[in-house]
Amino acid sequence: MAKATPVPGKTLLSPGDHTLILIDHQSQMAFATKSIDPVLLRNNAALVAKSAAGFGVSTILTTVAEKSFSGPIFHEISEAFPGVAAIDRTSMNTWEDPRIAERVNAIGKSRIVLAGLWTSVCIVGPALSALDQGFEVYVIADASGDVSDEAHERAMQRMVQAGARPMTSLQYLLELQRDWARTDTYELTTGIAKVNGGGYGLGVIYAKAMFGAAEGH
Repeated sequence: MAKATPVPGKTLLSPGDHTLILIDHQSQMAFATKSIDPVLLRNNAALVAKSAAGFGVSTILTTVAEKSFSGPIFHEISEAFPGVAAIDRTSMNTWEDPRIAERVNAIGKSRIVLAGLWTSVCIVGPALSALDQGFEVYVIADASGDVSDEAHERAMQRMVQAGARPMTSLQYLLELQRDWARTDTYELTTGIAKVNGGGYGLGVIYAKAMFGAAEGH
C-alpha cells in the first residue's frame, strides 16, 4: 500500500542535480522562428538564464556559426552569465561536438535540461542523443521554438515519446525554488518573476504594493 511522506518526487529538479544547456538563441535562428513570438521567446530565455545563474545551476552556452552566419547569443543570456563564453559549433547536433561531451562529463550530472532554437533540429538532436546514452532529459518548451507550430509540436512529441520531460520557463524557476520558506532565494525568485514572470509577476508586484503581502506569509 502506498504511503504519503513529505518528500519531493524524484523527477523534480533541484539546482544542483542537473546541467542546463542553452542552444543557439541567436539572431538569425530567431528570424525564422514562428512557433513563438520573438518578444516572448527572449523573455522566456531571460527567465531561464536568470534562474540558472541565480541558483548556481551548472550551465553550458552554445552557438552555431556565430561569427559567419547566425550572430551573437541573445544579450539577455550573455548578461546573466557575464564572462562565460559560448561554445561555437559547426554541428547541428550539439551533442556531437566533443567539447560539449567533455564539459558535460566534467560537470558530472546525469540530468540534462535543454532549451534553444530550433526545436526540431538543435534540441531534438542532443535530447535523443543524451537519452540514448542514459541521461535524463528535460526540455523547456517555451524557451525553444521552430519555423512553424507544426515543427515545434512534432519535435516535442518525438522527444516526449523517447522519454524526455517537457516543462516551461516559469515552471523551471518555481521548481528550483519549490518552497517559499527558502528565504535565501526568495528575493531572487520573486525578483525574476516580477520582471519576466508575465501576469504572475504583475500579481506579485500588486500584492506587495497594495497589501505588503509576500509568498509564504
